[in-house]
Amino acid sequence: MLDDRAKLLLKALVERYIADGQPVGSRTLAKAAGLDLSPATIRNVMSDLEELGLIASPHTSAGRIPTARGYRLFVDTMLTVRRDGLQGVGEMGAPGIEAGQPQRVISHAAQMLSSLSHFVGVVMAPRRASVFRHIEFLSLSERRVLVILVSPDGDVQNRIIHTQVHFTQSQLLEAANFLNAHYSGLTMEEVRSRLKTEVDVLRGEIATLMKAAVEIGADDNAGQEEVVVSGERNLLSVSEFSSDMGNLRRLFDLFEQKTQLIRLLDVSAQADGVRIYIGGESQVVPFEDLSVVTAPYEVDGQVVGTLGVIGPQRMSYERMIQIVDVTAKLVSNALSHSK
Repeated sequence: MLDDRAKLLLKALVERYIADGQPVGSRTLAKAAGLDLSPATIRNVMSDLEELGLIASPHTSAGRIPTARGYRLFVDTMLTVRRDGLQGVGEMGAPGIEAGQPQRVISHAAQMLSSLSHFVGVVMAPRRASVFRHIEFLSLSERRVLVILVSPDGDVQNRIIHTQVHFTQSQLLEAANFLNAHYSGLTMEEVRSRLKTEVDVLRGEIATLMKAAVEIGADDNAGQEEVVVSGERNLLSVSEFSSDMGNLRRLFDLFEQKTQLIRLLDVSAQADGVRIYIGGESQVVPFEDLSVVTAPYEVDGQVVGTLGVIGPQRMSYERMIQIVDVTAKLVSNALSHSK
Protein backbone atom coordinates (compact mmCIF):
# COMPACT_ATOMS: atom_id res chain seq x y z
CA MET A 1 0.00 0.00 0.00
CA LEU A 2 1.21 3.49 -0.85
CA ASP A 3 0.91 6.39 1.55
CA ASP A 4 -0.71 9.62 0.39
CA ARG A 5 2.61 11.29 -0.40
CA ALA A 6 3.75 8.38 -2.60
CA LYS A 7 0.39 8.33 -4.40
CA LEU A 8 0.56 12.06 -5.05
CA LEU A 9 4.09 11.81 -6.41
CA LEU A 10 3.22 8.83 -8.63
CA LYS A 11 0.16 10.66 -9.97
CA ALA A 12 2.25 13.76 -10.71
CA LEU A 13 4.96 11.68 -12.38
CA VAL A 14 2.50 9.84 -14.65
CA GLU A 15 0.73 13.07 -15.62
CA ARG A 16 4.02 14.85 -16.32
CA TYR A 17 5.35 11.96 -18.40
CA ILE A 18 2.10 11.74 -20.39
CA ALA A 19 2.33 15.48 -21.10
CA ASP A 20 6.03 15.73 -21.93
CA GLY A 21 7.20 12.26 -22.88
CA GLN A 22 10.46 12.80 -20.99
CA PRO A 23 11.74 10.93 -17.92
CA VAL A 24 10.77 12.90 -14.83
CA GLY A 25 13.49 13.98 -12.39
CA SER A 26 13.08 14.77 -8.71
CA ARG A 27 13.13 18.58 -9.15
CA THR A 28 10.52 18.49 -11.90
CA LEU A 29 8.43 16.14 -9.80
CA ALA A 30 8.59 18.41 -6.75
CA LYS A 31 7.22 21.31 -8.81
CA ALA A 32 4.59 19.17 -10.53
CA ALA A 33 3.31 17.72 -7.25
CA GLY A 34 3.30 21.09 -5.49
CA LEU A 35 4.96 19.58 -2.43
CA ASP A 36 7.59 21.31 -0.32
CA LEU A 37 9.89 18.31 -0.14
CA SER A 38 13.65 18.08 -0.41
CA PRO A 39 15.11 16.41 -3.53
CA ALA A 40 16.53 13.70 -1.24
CA THR A 41 13.08 12.89 0.14
CA ILE A 42 11.60 12.70 -3.34
CA ARG A 43 14.44 10.47 -4.51
CA ASN A 44 13.73 8.13 -1.60
CA VAL A 45 10.04 7.93 -2.52
CA MET A 46 10.91 7.35 -6.17
CA SER A 47 13.27 4.57 -5.12
CA ASP A 48 10.41 2.95 -3.19
CA LEU A 49 8.10 3.27 -6.20
CA GLU A 50 10.76 1.70 -8.40
CA GLU A 51 11.16 -1.24 -6.02
CA LEU A 52 7.40 -1.79 -6.23
CA GLY A 53 7.65 -1.94 -10.02
CA LEU A 54 5.52 1.18 -10.53
CA ILE A 55 8.21 3.31 -12.20
CA ALA A 56 11.49 2.57 -13.96
CA SER A 57 14.68 4.35 -14.90
CA PRO A 58 15.33 4.21 -18.64
CA HIS A 59 18.98 3.70 -19.58
CA THR A 60 21.25 6.11 -17.69
CA SER A 61 18.66 8.86 -17.25
CA ALA A 62 18.28 10.36 -13.79
CA GLY A 63 14.53 10.58 -14.36
CA ARG A 64 11.84 7.94 -14.09
CA ILE A 65 8.96 6.79 -16.30
CA PRO A 66 5.81 4.81 -15.39
CA THR A 67 5.65 1.06 -15.95
CA ALA A 68 2.53 -0.82 -17.09
CA ARG A 69 1.86 -1.53 -13.41
CA GLY A 70 2.25 2.15 -12.59
CA TYR A 71 -0.17 3.14 -15.36
CA ARG A 72 -2.65 0.55 -14.09
CA LEU A 73 -2.56 1.92 -10.53
CA PHE A 74 -2.91 5.45 -11.91
CA VAL A 75 -5.89 4.50 -14.09
CA ASP A 76 -7.66 2.47 -11.41
CA THR A 77 -7.20 4.73 -8.37
CA MET A 78 -6.05 8.20 -9.40
CA LEU A 79 -7.83 9.05 -12.62
CA THR A 80 -10.89 11.28 -12.37
CA VAL A 81 -12.97 11.63 -15.51
CA ARG A 82 -15.35 14.56 -15.55
CA ARG A 83 -18.20 12.98 -17.52
CA ASP A 84 -20.35 16.05 -16.93
CA GLY A 85 -17.59 18.23 -18.34
CA LEU A 86 -18.06 16.92 -21.86
CA GLN A 87 -21.38 17.85 -23.41
CA GLY A 88 -20.83 15.94 -26.63
CA VAL A 89 -18.50 15.12 -29.43
CA GLY A 90 -19.00 18.61 -30.85
CA GLU A 91 -16.84 19.97 -28.03
CA MET A 92 -14.03 17.73 -29.24
CA GLY A 93 -14.05 19.27 -32.69
CA ALA A 94 -15.98 16.67 -34.68
CA PRO A 95 -19.53 16.32 -36.02
CA GLY A 96 -21.95 13.68 -34.79
CA ILE A 97 -22.72 10.37 -36.48
CA GLU A 98 -25.82 10.25 -38.65
CA ALA A 99 -28.11 7.26 -38.78
CA GLY A 100 -27.56 5.12 -41.86
CA GLN A 101 -26.32 1.79 -43.10
CA PRO A 102 -24.39 -0.02 -40.32
CA GLN A 103 -21.25 -0.27 -42.44
CA ARG A 104 -21.23 3.49 -43.00
CA VAL A 105 -21.88 4.21 -39.33
CA ILE A 106 -19.01 2.05 -38.06
CA SER A 107 -16.64 3.34 -40.73
CA HIS A 108 -17.44 6.91 -39.70
CA ALA A 109 -17.01 5.96 -36.04
CA ALA A 110 -13.55 4.45 -36.65
CA GLN A 111 -12.46 7.60 -38.50
CA MET A 112 -13.84 9.80 -35.71
CA LEU A 113 -12.02 7.82 -33.01
CA SER A 114 -8.77 8.10 -34.95
CA SER A 115 -9.20 11.80 -35.71
CA LEU A 116 -10.03 12.78 -32.13
CA SER A 117 -7.43 10.60 -30.43
CA HIS A 118 -4.65 10.99 -33.04
CA PHE A 119 -4.10 7.26 -32.60
CA VAL A 120 -5.88 4.23 -34.08
CA GLY A 121 -9.66 3.85 -34.03
CA VAL A 122 -11.16 0.35 -34.11
CA VAL A 123 -14.80 -0.69 -34.33
CA MET A 124 -16.20 -4.20 -34.42
CA ALA A 125 -19.10 -4.38 -36.85
CA PRO A 126 -22.46 -4.97 -35.17
CA ARG A 127 -23.47 -8.55 -34.81
CA ARG A 128 -26.94 -9.58 -35.76
CA ALA A 129 -28.50 -12.90 -35.08
CA SER A 130 -28.70 -14.86 -38.32
CA VAL A 131 -32.44 -15.44 -38.70
CA PHE A 132 -34.25 -16.79 -41.72
CA ARG A 133 -37.82 -15.99 -42.63
CA HIS A 134 -37.94 -18.30 -45.62
CA ILE A 135 -35.74 -21.00 -47.16
CA GLU A 136 -35.73 -22.63 -50.58
CA PHE A 137 -33.69 -25.43 -52.13
CA LEU A 138 -33.12 -25.61 -55.87
CA SER A 139 -31.50 -28.57 -57.61
CA LEU A 140 -28.72 -27.38 -59.91
CA SER A 141 -27.26 -30.72 -60.91
CA GLU A 142 -26.60 -34.08 -59.33
CA ARG A 143 -25.46 -33.49 -55.73
CA ARG A 144 -25.37 -29.70 -56.13
CA VAL A 145 -28.12 -27.68 -54.44
CA LEU A 146 -28.69 -23.95 -54.33
CA VAL A 147 -29.82 -22.77 -50.87
CA ILE A 148 -31.76 -19.51 -50.79
CA LEU A 149 -32.08 -17.91 -47.34
CA VAL A 150 -34.35 -14.88 -46.89
CA SER A 151 -33.94 -12.85 -43.68
CA PRO A 152 -36.80 -11.03 -41.92
CA ASP A 153 -35.65 -7.72 -43.41
CA GLY A 154 -35.65 -9.15 -46.94
CA ASP A 155 -31.91 -9.77 -47.26
CA VAL A 156 -31.31 -12.73 -49.59
CA GLN A 157 -28.32 -15.06 -49.34
CA ASN A 158 -27.54 -17.67 -51.96
CA ARG A 159 -25.13 -20.53 -51.36
CA ILE A 160 -24.34 -23.71 -53.26
CA ILE A 161 -23.92 -26.87 -51.19
CA HIS A 162 -22.62 -30.26 -52.26
CA THR A 163 -24.63 -33.21 -50.98
CA GLN A 164 -23.58 -36.81 -50.60
CA VAL A 165 -26.73 -38.08 -52.31
CA HIS A 166 -28.89 -36.80 -55.12
CA PHE A 167 -32.13 -35.10 -54.10
CA THR A 168 -35.06 -34.72 -56.44
CA GLN A 169 -36.75 -31.34 -56.69
CA SER A 170 -39.84 -32.77 -54.96
CA GLN A 171 -37.69 -33.89 -52.01
CA LEU A 172 -36.14 -30.43 -51.84
CA LEU A 173 -39.57 -28.80 -51.90
CA GLU A 174 -40.80 -31.07 -49.13
CA ALA A 175 -37.75 -30.27 -47.01
CA ALA A 176 -38.14 -26.52 -47.55
CA ASN A 177 -41.84 -26.63 -46.64
CA PHE A 178 -41.06 -28.54 -43.44
CA LEU A 179 -38.28 -26.16 -42.43
CA ASN A 180 -40.33 -23.03 -43.18
CA ALA A 181 -43.22 -24.41 -41.13
CA HIS A 182 -41.16 -25.45 -38.09
CA TYR A 183 -38.07 -23.22 -37.97
CA SER A 184 -38.93 -19.92 -39.65
CA GLY A 185 -38.15 -16.94 -37.41
CA LEU A 186 -35.56 -18.73 -35.30
CA THR A 187 -31.91 -17.78 -35.18
CA MET A 188 -29.40 -20.25 -36.57
CA GLU A 189 -28.15 -20.88 -33.04
CA GLU A 190 -31.68 -21.77 -31.93
CA VAL A 191 -32.10 -24.03 -34.93
CA ARG A 192 -28.75 -25.68 -34.22
CA SER A 193 -29.80 -26.31 -30.61
CA ARG A 194 -33.15 -27.81 -31.62
CA LEU A 195 -31.56 -29.97 -34.28
CA LYS A 196 -29.44 -31.69 -31.64
CA THR A 197 -32.59 -33.11 -30.05
CA GLU A 198 -34.85 -33.34 -33.10
CA VAL A 199 -32.53 -34.65 -35.78
CA ASP A 200 -33.34 -38.28 -34.97
CA VAL A 201 -37.04 -37.79 -35.66
CA LEU A 202 -36.53 -35.86 -38.90
CA ARG A 203 -36.41 -37.64 -42.20
CA GLY A 204 -32.89 -38.14 -43.48
CA GLU A 205 -32.99 -35.66 -46.36
CA ILE A 206 -34.54 -32.94 -44.20
CA ALA A 207 -31.92 -33.38 -41.49
CA THR A 208 -29.09 -33.28 -44.03
CA LEU A 209 -30.38 -30.16 -45.74
CA MET A 210 -31.11 -28.39 -42.46
CA LYS A 211 -27.60 -29.06 -41.18
CA ALA A 212 -26.19 -27.60 -44.39
CA ALA A 213 -28.41 -24.51 -44.09
CA VAL A 214 -27.38 -24.00 -40.44
CA GLU A 215 -23.71 -24.11 -41.41
CA ILE A 216 -24.33 -21.46 -44.08
CA GLY A 217 -26.03 -19.25 -41.50
CA ALA A 218 -23.23 -19.80 -39.00
CA ASP A 219 -20.59 -18.95 -41.59
CA ASP A 220 -22.37 -15.75 -42.55
CA ASN A 221 -22.76 -14.76 -38.89
CA ALA A 222 -19.06 -15.33 -38.25
CA GLY A 223 -18.26 -13.22 -41.28
CA GLN A 224 -20.03 -10.31 -39.64
CA GLU A 225 -17.34 -10.15 -36.96
CA GLU A 226 -15.46 -7.61 -38.99
CA VAL A 227 -13.19 -5.01 -37.47
CA VAL A 228 -12.86 -1.60 -39.10
CA VAL A 229 -9.48 0.02 -38.39
CA SER A 230 -8.65 3.66 -39.05
CA GLY A 231 -5.56 5.80 -38.48
CA GLU A 232 -2.77 3.21 -38.39
CA ARG A 233 -0.39 5.77 -39.88
CA ASN A 234 -0.84 7.94 -36.79
CA LEU A 235 1.46 5.55 -34.95
CA LEU A 236 4.33 6.53 -37.26
CA SER A 237 4.55 9.81 -35.36
CA VAL A 238 4.55 8.14 -31.92
CA SER A 239 8.15 8.03 -30.74
CA GLU A 240 7.63 4.83 -28.73
CA PHE A 241 6.85 3.00 -31.96
CA SER A 242 8.67 4.92 -34.70
CA SER A 243 12.06 4.33 -33.05
CA ASP A 244 11.68 0.56 -33.39
CA MET A 245 10.82 -0.57 -36.91
CA GLY A 246 10.45 -4.20 -35.81
CA ASN A 247 7.87 -3.21 -33.25
CA LEU A 248 6.08 -1.01 -35.76
CA ARG A 249 5.98 -3.86 -38.27
CA ARG A 250 4.40 -6.18 -35.69
CA LEU A 251 1.80 -3.53 -34.93
CA PHE A 252 0.79 -3.21 -38.58
CA ASP A 253 0.58 -7.01 -38.80
CA LEU A 254 -1.84 -6.87 -35.85
CA PHE A 255 -4.07 -4.39 -37.67
CA GLU A 256 -3.92 -6.36 -40.91
CA GLN A 257 -4.69 -9.79 -39.47
CA LYS A 258 -7.29 -8.51 -37.00
CA THR A 259 -7.67 -11.87 -35.23
CA GLN A 260 -6.25 -10.57 -31.96
CA LEU A 261 -8.27 -7.37 -32.30
CA ILE A 262 -11.47 -9.39 -32.58
CA ARG A 263 -10.51 -11.38 -29.47
CA LEU A 264 -9.78 -8.17 -27.56
CA LEU A 265 -13.01 -6.49 -28.63
CA ASP A 266 -14.93 -9.70 -27.88
CA VAL A 267 -13.71 -9.54 -24.28
CA SER A 268 -14.61 -5.86 -24.10
CA ALA A 269 -18.16 -6.50 -25.30
CA GLN A 270 -18.82 -8.34 -22.04
CA ALA A 271 -17.75 -5.33 -19.97
CA ASP A 272 -20.08 -2.70 -18.58
CA GLY A 273 -18.87 0.67 -19.84
CA VAL A 274 -15.37 1.84 -20.67
CA ARG A 275 -12.50 -0.58 -20.10
CA ILE A 276 -8.75 0.10 -20.26
CA TYR A 277 -6.23 -2.58 -21.23
CA ILE A 278 -2.55 -1.87 -20.72
CA GLY A 279 0.01 -3.95 -22.59
CA GLY A 280 2.42 -6.03 -20.61
CA GLU A 281 -0.09 -6.85 -17.86
CA SER A 282 -2.10 -9.53 -19.64
CA GLN A 283 -2.32 -11.67 -22.75
CA VAL A 284 -5.23 -9.62 -24.05
CA VAL A 285 -3.04 -6.80 -25.40
CA PRO A 286 -0.25 -8.41 -27.43
CA PHE A 287 2.39 -5.67 -27.11
CA GLU A 288 3.88 -4.08 -24.01
CA ASP A 289 3.91 -0.55 -25.39
CA LEU A 290 0.21 -0.55 -26.29
CA SER A 291 -2.83 0.57 -24.37
CA VAL A 292 -6.40 0.05 -25.53
CA VAL A 293 -9.47 1.95 -24.33
CA THR A 294 -12.76 0.29 -25.31
CA ALA A 295 -16.50 0.53 -24.77
CA PRO A 296 -19.44 -1.58 -25.98
CA TYR A 297 -22.21 -0.03 -28.07
CA GLU A 298 -25.85 -1.04 -28.28
CA VAL A 299 -28.77 -1.26 -30.64
CA ASP A 300 -32.16 -0.91 -28.98
CA GLY A 301 -30.63 -1.69 -25.58
CA GLN A 302 -28.72 -4.81 -26.67
CA VAL A 303 -24.90 -4.83 -26.86
CA VAL A 304 -23.98 -5.71 -30.46
CA GLY A 305 -20.36 -4.60 -30.76
CA THR A 306 -17.37 -2.79 -29.34
CA LEU A 307 -15.22 0.17 -30.33
CA GLY A 308 -12.06 1.72 -29.00
CA VAL A 309 -8.77 3.55 -29.35
CA ILE A 310 -5.37 1.86 -29.62
CA GLY A 311 -2.30 3.91 -28.82
CA PRO A 312 0.84 4.05 -26.71
CA GLN A 313 0.81 3.57 -22.95
CA ARG A 314 1.72 7.26 -22.75
CA MET A 315 -1.72 8.55 -23.67
CA SER A 316 -4.13 10.97 -22.03
CA TYR A 317 -6.42 8.36 -20.49
CA GLU A 318 -8.97 10.89 -19.30
CA ARG A 319 -9.45 12.26 -22.80
CA MET A 320 -9.45 8.78 -24.40
CA ILE A 321 -12.16 7.63 -21.99
CA GLN A 322 -14.28 10.63 -22.93
CA ILE A 323 -13.73 10.10 -26.67
CA VAL A 324 -14.57 6.40 -26.53
CA ASP A 325 -17.55 6.86 -24.22
CA VAL A 326 -19.14 9.60 -26.33
CA THR A 327 -18.48 7.78 -29.62
CA ALA A 328 -20.07 4.58 -28.28
CA LYS A 329 -23.19 6.55 -27.36
CA LEU A 330 -23.29 8.21 -30.80
CA VAL A 331 -22.94 4.87 -32.57
CA SER A 332 -25.66 3.32 -30.37
CA ASN A 333 -27.99 6.19 -31.22
CA ALA A 334 -27.20 6.14 -34.95
CA LEU A 335 -27.67 2.38 -35.31
CA SER A 336 -30.84 2.34 -33.20
CA HIS A 337 -32.37 4.95 -35.53
CA SER A 338 -31.15 3.39 -38.80
CA LYS A 339 -33.81 2.09 -41.08
